Amino acid sequence: MPTRTLHIPTADGRADAFAAFPDHGGRHPGVLMYADGFGIRPVLRDMARELAGHGYYVLVPNVFHRHGPAPLFDLPEHIGAEARPALMARLMPLIEAHTAERARRDADAYLGFLTSRPEVAAGPVAVTGYCIGGLLALRTAVAHPGRVAALAAFHGPVGADGPETLARITARVHFGHAESDLTPEALGELNRALDAGKADYTSEIYPGTQHGFTMSDTDAFDPAGLQRHWDRLLPLLDRALPRG
Repeated sequence: MPTRTLHIPTADGRADAFAAFPDHGGRHPGVLMYADGFGIRPVLRDMARELAGHGYYVLVPNVFHRHGPAPLFDLPEHIGAEARPALMARLMPLIEAHTAERARRDADAYLGFLTSRPEVAAGPVAVTGYCIGGLLALRTAVAHPGRVAALAAFHGPVGADGPETLARITARVHFGHAESDLTPEALGELNRALDAGKADYTSEIYPGTQHGFTMSDTDAFDPAGLQRHWDRLLPLLDRALPRG
C-alpha cells in the first residue's frame, strides 16, 4: 500500500503529515484523521493503512506542528501507567495552546490540501478523530458543513464546545464514547443536544471501555472496543461518501 510523509502549508508554517491510500489506481474518497494527543506514531499509521485498505485516501496531520515535527518527544513502544504521568505533563501544555481558533485555521489548510491530492475524488470528505482529535474533528465538521459529509469521534471530549455547537453539525455522525468518560445521564444530555440539530447520528457508550480504548499501544486498549469502532466507522463512511 502506498504511504507518504507530506507537508501541508498552513498559516503558521508547514504541518508534517502521514498519508495512506489504496494501491490500485483511480481516485478515492478522502478522510482526514486526527490522532489522539500522543500524535502520529506506529499505531496511528497502522490505523490509517487499515482504513485506506477499505478504499479511502487517509491524511493524518501533526496537529502540534507549531512545536516541531512528529514525534515531538520520545514515546515508549507501550504507553503504560508508569510512563503516562510524565508524558501527560509534557503534552497538556501543547493541548492547551491549541486553541479553537488555531484548530479552525488548520482545518482550512488540511481540507484544502486533502481535496487537492490527485488521488482524492471530488466531492465531500469525512473527518474522524481520537481523544482530543475527536474534538478537532467535530470543530472541522462544524466549520465546513458543505465539505464534510461524515464525522466520527472515539473517546473524544465532543461536548467541550457546548450544546450549541453540537446542534450545528450537519454531517452524518457517530460518536463512540468510553464507559469511563461518560455516564448514561451525560450521554442523554449530549444526545439531546444532537437531537436539537439536523445531524443523522448515532452516539453510544462502548461497554467496558476506558479512555483511549482504540489505541493498541496503551493500557486502555480494548480489542472488542476497537472492532466495534471499525464496525461503526466503515458503514458510516460507506453511506456518506460517494464512490467513483
